Amino acid sequence: MTRRLSLFNVTSLVLGFAFLYLPILLLVVYSFNGSRLVTVWGGFSTQWYGALFRNQALMEAAWVTLRIALLSASMATVLGTLAALALTRYGRFPGRTLFTGMVYAPMVMPEVITGLSLLLFFVAIDLDRGFWTITLAHTTLTMCFVTVVVQARLMSFDRSLEEAAMDLGASPLRTFFAVTLPLITPSIMAGFLLAFTLSLDDLVVASFNTGPGATTLPIKIYSQVRLGLSPEINAASTILIGLVTLGVITATLLSKRSALRSRRNAH
Repeated sequence: MTRRLSLFNVTSLVLGFAFLYLPILLLVVYSFNGSRLVTVWGGFSTQWYGALFRNQALMEAAWVTLRIALLSASMATVLGTLAALALTRYGRFPGRTLFTGMVYAPMVMPEVITGLSLLLFFVAIDLDRGFWTITLAHTTLTMCFVTVVVQARLMSFDRSLEEAAMDLGASPLRTFFAVTLPLITPSIMAGFLLAFTLSLDDLVVASFNTGPGATTLPIKIYSQVRLGLSPEINAASTILIGLVTLGVITATLLSKRSALRSRRNAH
C-alpha cells in the first residue's frame, strides 16, 4: 500500500528542511563572498580560504582539534567495542544494569552536565586542564555512540561461525581476531568515524575542560564570533561542516554495508 504525498506533507517537508539546512547553506555560500562584509555579496571569491590557511591562530586550533579527535575517537572505539562485547556476550553479569547506565549516560545527559561533571572530576584528582583533559572528556562523550553501533552489529551476528572456528581447534582469542573482528570491522569503523565527527564539532564539553595551549577550532570560532563576524570564520566553518558531513555519510554507508553482510550471512 503506497501513500500519496499531499500538499500539506510536501510543504511541511520543505519547510522543515529549510529550517534545518538553509542557515548552513547560507554560511557555505557566503564563505565564497568576495566582500569583507559577511552580509553583503561582493562576487564569487576563494580569497578567504587562502586567508584562513595563512591565519596562524586558526591553523593551530585546527591542528589541536584534529589531534584530539583522532586520539579520543581511537580510545572511544576500543573502549566502546569492549563495552559492546560485554553487553552482548556475557549475559546477566553482576552490575550489568549499572554498567549499562554508565555507558549510555553521556548519550542522554545534557552536554553542559557532562562537561561540568568532568571538570569537577579533573579538579578533584588535581589534573591540569589542557589537551589531555579534552581528549579524555571527548572519549567519555563519544564512547557510548561507538557502543551502540557495534552492539547493533553483534546482536545480529551469526554465532555459529565462531562455534565452527572453535570446533576446529581455535582458541576464543584467535576466533575473535580471525572470525569476529573482520566481520564487525565495518561497524567499528563506522563508530570511529562517528566519534571522530562528534569530537570535531564539540564546543560545550571542550569549553569546560580546556586549558592553556588547548584551544580547539570550535572554541576559537566561538570566541572570534563574539567579537564580530569574519569571512575567515565562514571558510573555517564550511570546512568543518564538510568534514563532519563526510564522516557521518561514510559512517552511515559502513553501517548499511555491515547490516547487508549480516543479512547475507543469515540466509
